[in-house]
Amino acid sequence: MIGSDMTGGDMTDREKAPLPEEVAATATQSGMSYSDYLRLDRVLDAQTPLSPDRNELLFIIQHQTSELWMKLMLHELNGAIEGLREDQLPPVFKMLARVSRIMEQLVQAWSVLATMTPSEYSALRPYLGTSSGFQSYQYREVEFRLGNKNRSMLGPHAGNPAILAELTAALEAPSLYDEAIAALSRRGFAIDPHLMRRDFGEALALNDSVQAAWTAVYRDPQANWELYELAEELVDLEDAFRLWRFRHVTTVERIIGFKRGTGGTSGVGYLRKMLDVVLFPELWRLRTEL
Repeated sequence: MIGSDMTGGDMTDREKAPLPEEVAATATQSGMSYSDYLRLDRVLDAQTPLSPDRNELLFIIQHQTSELWMKLMLHELNGAIEGLREDQLPPVFKMLARVSRIMEQLVQAWSVLATMTPSEYSALRPYLGTSSGFQSYQYREVEFRLGNKNRSMLGPHAGNPAILAELTAALEAPSLYDEAIAALSRRGFAIDPHLMRRDFGEALALNDSVQAAWTAVYRDPQANWELYELAEELVDLEDAFRLWRFRHVTTVERIIGFKRGTGGTSGVGYLRKMLDVVLFPELWRLRTEL
């Protein structure tokens, strides 16, 4: 009988399970290993410290892993923007929830970098040159996709035509919040028509018609459940993004104090100003009105 041993008894899970050497043989025969699939030779060869200081590896891995998470974040944000455009809201909720979880992961990552002391950072800072997180083009695209539009932020990327073109396209395209507002309009809410025809490369100003629409959604969630859920996902996302920014500020201050950043910014001063940026202002203001 299949699944029975010679004595007629059923095989235990332990007896059914393949031995480690059998698993290894199967993996070899399949033609693709774990390392092959993940291209670990390339990933693990991408850390090339410039200094003799052992702490530089932490600094490099912190930033490389952040860039990987931002790659996934952009993948999900772009999917959410497309889903909103097509009025496919339920899948959008999952994508936005994933973006929020990615941001939480990035928040926790600052705790690892915060183990680097000012003395340790000072030893490797001369090797960083003018490189700076301010120059992260993926982070800039995240900001643009979320609606924090500022054309001057293209400047640091003028020397790379391919990246400049990608960021310019992101700047000039409707953001996640623009598409959320368009969804409100398509579902019958009275949104100012000029918002649908505006220059999407400019920052979106606080708008009374948008706030009135979101307030109506919150006053009758059952009648507007998908929009209500969308609004809460957006608030969750911005909440996580604020925490990410805050931990960035406190980690930088803990390590370098108020020195200027390697890329020429004012360092902590610049980062603190970014804490005042509100991505979805109407969703926060309506809470006072309810």
